[in-house]
Amino acid sequence: MPHGQDGRIAPAPEGRLPKTTILIFAAAAGLSVANIYYAQPLLDAMAREFEISPAAIGLVVTLTQIGYGLGLIFLVPLGDLVDRRRLILGQGILSVLALVAVATAQTGAILFAGMAAVGLLAVVVQVLVAFAATLAAPAERGRVVGTVTSGIVIGILAARFAAGLLADVGGWRAVYLVSALLSLALVVLLVRVLPRHRIPAGTGSYAAALRSVPILFLSEPVLLVRGVLGLLIFASFSAFWTALVLPLSAPPFSYSHSRIGLFGLVGLAGAMAATGAGRLADRGHGQWTTGASLLLLLASWVPIALLPVSIPGLLFGVVLLDLAVQAVHVTNQSLIVALRPEASSRLIGGYMVFYSVGSALGAAAATAIHARAGWPGVSVLGATFSAAALLTWALTVRSVRTCRT
Repeated sequence: MPHGQDGRIAPAPEGRLPKTTILIFAAAAGLSVANIYYAQPLLDAMAREFEISPAAIGLVVTLTQIGYGLGLIFLVPLGDLVDRRRLILGQGILSVLALVAVATAQTGAILFAGMAAVGLLAVVVQVLVAFAATLAAPAERGRVVGTVTSGIVIGILAARFAAGLLADVGGWRAVYLVSALLSLALVVLLVRVLPRHRIPAGTGSYAAALRSVPILFLSEPVLLVRGVLGLLIFASFSAFWTALVLPLSAPPFSYSHSRIGLFGLVGLAGAMAATGAGRLADRGHGQWTTGASLLLLLASWVPIALLPVSIPGLLFGVVLLDLAVQAVHVTNQSLIVALRPEASSRLIGGYMVFYSVGSALGAAAATAIHARAGWPGVSVLGATFSAAALLTWALTVRSVRTCRT
């Protein structure tokens, strides 16, 4: 294995990636992605301090996702051209600075700019996923991607709880100060454990790598279909999690930030399912897993819509939604990396552009619709995104069946 030549990580028997290495990648990815999601349970507190209207505060999430999208386009492809170890460490150091800027922001403009920078640099997560997928043996790639994605899901869900808890104790700024400290500690850990990444000769220029991404997605039906599915499922996912804080923080619930954050922990079933989805993809069941998960996603919005009258119903819907979204997400990544392993960074980056667009769309639409139609409007929005994803899969499943799926 390439990572054994560096001497930092002992090679696994029979070319398999060591479990400890996989877990380190998962932990690093989870801690990094959490930076994007801390803001969701804090939107009302930010809106009050900076005197931003409830309908406009969704821009915090939207700008973070725009920054994330730009990072996917311009930073992640570098993983196919330069030493991924150096790229990951550099992004980690810059992330610390961006988080400090958010924590000390004195105006709404600085807050928005800082959040965009946090999103831009958080794409280190995708470099980690691509790196892990490249290091893994082909027969275990889905399992490895699933495990790292599980770390990402845990980071996303734990971020909401941790943010709510810290905000109740020390205010929303404490969340980003603590995150900056954790990110700095993460950089120190990665310096010790990340293997070096040898770049093959003839990899081409940065400009050529950027140009190749849209060409790859337009020439391979699997990539384009999986990108569209990623956009739609994460629009549904983001619509739910962005808008949830608004009804729960207002009467008759008036929940604290930490209590709202607990709702995220309920979705850990999604993280537990992610590895299983990767294993199914390894066995050639990617299409079946996708269709079943999309049906589950659409069904999840029925109990979610019960929020005004049933918190238990909402919790059940959260489990279904997170499980379904993450199962499709893991399957998507496993299939596209298997298509062209040598271009894994560009493929993951290109796919995640769709993810970022969907997340930004869902966040902006959900806060605007909640201001006009309340939670029923958000539920209809999320179900519409889910139905569109299921329809896309149904219309394209036969046309891409021959393409290694």
